[in-house]
Amino acid sequence: MNSSSLSASSVSLHPLAPYGWDEAWATEFAPYAAEGLLAGRVVRVDRGQCDVVTAGGTLRADTAFVTPHDPLRVVCTGDWVAVEPGGNPRYVRACLPRRTAFVRSTSSKRSEGQILAANVDHAVVAVSLAVELDLGRVERFLALAWESGAQPVVVLTKADLVPDPVTLAHLVQDVEATAPGVPVLTVSALAGEGLDVLVALVGSGTSVLLGQSGAGKSTLANTLLGEVVLDVRAARDVDGKGRHTTTTRNLLPLPGGGVLIDTPGLRGVGLFDAEAGVGQVFSEIEELADGCRFADCAHHSEPGCAVRLAVENGELPVRRLESYRKLVRENQWIVAKTDARLRAEIKKDWKKKGAEGRAAMEAKRGRWE
Repeated sequence: MNSSSLSASSVSLHPLAPYGWDEAWATEFAPYAAEGLLAGRVVRVDRGQCDVVTAGGTLRADTAFVTPHDPLRVVCTGDWVAVEPGGNPRYVRACLPRRTAFVRSTSSKRSEGQILAANVDHAVVAVSLAVELDLGRVERFLALAWESGAQPVVVLTKADLVPDPVTLAHLVQDVEATAPGVPVLTVSALAGEGLDVLVALVGSGTSVLLGQSGAGKSTLANTLLGEVVLDVRAARDVDGKGRHTTTTRNLLPLPGGGVLIDTPGLRGVGLFDAEAGVGQVFSEIEELADGCRFADCAHHSEPGCAVRLAVENGELPVRRLESYRKLVRENQWIVAKTDARLRAEIKKDWKKKGAEGRAAMEAKRGRWE
C-alpha cells in the first residue's frame, strides 16, 4: 500500500470523518496541528461562544480571538477551526479557509452581510405546499444558494396536503420552470413519502436546510435524523406560517452519512453581492440577453432587445422578467452602498432611463393628439 492510500485510509477512519473531515482539511490544518491545537468543526454558535466537535468530543470555546470587525469572517456553524487543547476559558484560535459560504444581507441600513452557514455542499430550500407558492421567494433563496457555491435543491414539503396528482404536477412544473438546473422533490415527512431521493442526496457532504417558518423544516430534519431532535410546532391555518422552533443553527450528523445544518426560519432573504447567483437562477434570460443588440441592454425600452421579444412571443413569462429585474436592481443597490462610484453610475443610469421613459410617453401623447 502506497503512502497516499495510507493517508486516505487514515482520514476515512478519523473520528471527525462523519462530520466531513477529509485529506484537504487535514492538509489545511497541518500548521495548526504542529502548534498543538485541536481540529474541530463548529456545530453551534451563540453569544460569542461555540460548540466544537473534536476527535475527543464536543468542547465549548470562546470566539473572541477570531471575531473580526468584518461580519462575514465571524465564526459560524459549519466552520472548521483550530481550538486550544485546554484552558478556562478555552479559545478558538483560527478558522480554516471556507470552501463555500451562505450569506444574506442584514436589515441594517449599511451594506452588511450575515453568514448563515459555511462549508456547505447542498442548499436544501424547503417550500411548503400548504400555502400558495411564492415563486419570487423561491428565486431569491436560489440566488443566494448558487452564490454560496453550494448545489441547491428545492424540496416541496407537506405534499400530502395536495391530494390531487394533477394539481401537484402543475405545482412541480411551476417550480421547475423557476429553478433551472435545480432538482425539485416533493415529500411528505409525516406520511414518509418521497424521501428516498432526498436521503441519498444529503447522505454525503454537508447540507443546509433553509426556508420560512412553517415550511416544515424541523419535521423534515427530524425525519432525516431518524429521531425527534428538533422542536416542531403547528403552522397557523390562516397563512401557513409558524413560530421559530429553531433559534440557532445546529450541525447534526445524519445516520446514513453526511451532516445537516438546520437554520431558523428566514423572514427576510436579502441579497448580498449575488450577481452570479441571480444570473444562474435566470439563466434563460441571460442566454436570451446574448442576442440583444446592445451589450448593456437593460431589457426595458432598448431597440433590438431579445429578452422583451421573448416575452412578446410568449417564450418568457412576464413575471419571470419582472422578478429578474427586481433582484438585479436590489443586488446593484446593495453593492453600491459600499461603492460610491458605482452608486453614482446607477443613479445616473436611473435618471437616463427615467428621461427616456418620459420622452417615450410624450411621443405617444403627440401621436394620440
